[in-house]
Amino acid sequence: MTSANILICDFVGLRFGADGNPDHSEVKAYIEAKGGVFHQTGIAKAGALDPDRLHFFYLPQLSTRDELLAEAGDGRYDAVIAAATFIPAETRFRLGGVRIGAGTGNMGSASWGGGSGEGGEAPLMNTPGINSRATAQMAMKALLKVRPNLPVDKLNILVAGGQFDTGKDLRHYPTEKLEGKRLAVIGYGNIGREFARLGQAFGMRVTIHARFRHHKWIEAEGFDYAQTMEDAARGADALSVHLGLGPFDAGQQRYTNAGLIGDEVLSLLNHGAVLINYDRGELVDVAALERALASGRVSHAAIDADLFKDGSTLSGPMLPYLRLVEAYGQRLELLPHAAADTDHPSRVAGAKQAVDQIYAAIVEHRVHNLKGSLPPGFLDMGAKVPPGIGGITSRHLAALAADQPVAADLARSGALIAAFWERLLAAPEQERPALIASGGETFAEAANHLSTLLRTHHLSGPFS
Repeated sequence: MTSANILICDFVGLRFGADGNPDHSEVKAYIEAKGGVFHQTGIAKAGALDPDRLHFFYLPQLSTRDELLAEAGDGRYDAVIAAATFIPAETRFRLGGVRIGAGTGNMGSASWGGGSGEGGEAPLMNTPGINSRATAQMAMKALLKVRPNLPVDKLNILVAGGQFDTGKDLRHYPTEKLEGKRLAVIGYGNIGREFARLGQAFGMRVTIHARFRHHKWIEAEGFDYAQTMEDAARGADALSVHLGLGPFDAGQQRYTNAGLIGDEVLSLLNHGAVLINYDRGELVDVAALERALASGRVSHAAIDADLFKDGSTLSGPMLPYLRLVEAYGQRLELLPHAAADTDHPSRVAGAKQAVDQIYAAIVEHRVHNLKGSLPPGFLDMGAKVPPGIGGITSRHLAALAADQPVAADLARSGALIAAFWERLLAAPEQERPALIASGGETFAEAANHLSTLLRTHHLSGPFS
């Protein structure tokens, strides 16, 4: 049997309960169903602990460096689960840490070598894909707020006050729909791909820049592939960046991808373009953004990045953007990394997965969703993501093949479609109208049904 103490230093539920506080009951019940113990206090106040069990200590109020060092600087906790809270380098967790979400820049403990996970004695893990759709939808909401550029709030005030005549006044508000506009997406990870699909659903012409190994899958999904960021940005009406920060360059004292979206990229956008950065605030060169706003090359920028406040001191990647507010406040939408961290179902699902990963790492020495290097004594179990996120896997196809009704339905629909087109291809041109008249409806029904099956069972995207 195994005994361990795990600190949870962020909320594991966001919807307010009957007591007016964020509701953690789903995750508490999940931990208890697995045989763990959920404590709503720190280890110092927990009293005697049952041996041979995993104990989870829920302290979501921890936020400052001093608070975290006082609670976890002496190694009293074996592991940690966090979401947005920054974990200082001096905190100690000998058996690992899991970040609820994808990026691990806030997981700074030296126990696993900091946010990159390179080094240390413990494994660093994340829960990729858990909040990908929520983040992508929020990013699309940011775009829809300003495109099409109909001043909805202004018109609402005029109409509510009876100060508008549809016949005479609408001519003053011309707009252009999203359909046909060019959308540049930088990155083909879980969030980037989901955002690209949303743009595609609105009829936008989507161009994605990513590593060349993604080339065939990007084009297979109906997107255009750009070999460089500059190629993606050229002539784009909106650009959304979805990349990690990359490794930390000790010599330069900066992350490799910091400032990646600079003058070279922004200058190639269509005049009046929209910039969206709902990934890492550091990815955009703020000075270059200021120049793009001043020239009108960028008409609106939506940024979602961490902002921390300790007393009167502000810090975090949002901080450089604040100096733009005085001059360009009406053209900025600044959020405190809220897109990924405010969705209740995503937080609960991510917390449950984090609990599973902690159990596997501590009890079985198996690591899912490893970030960085694998410490000795652990086994790397690869990626674990929600259904439909990240494409198609061998495990996914094997599970569908074992579901006989679904597999047969897929085979039958595919066969009907193939047979229809094989008959058309083999027939002389003069016979094709009769074949279409007799078999066209069957083909259309099978095609629609197959499309539904593929969507329902998440059969799209890259294969891995």
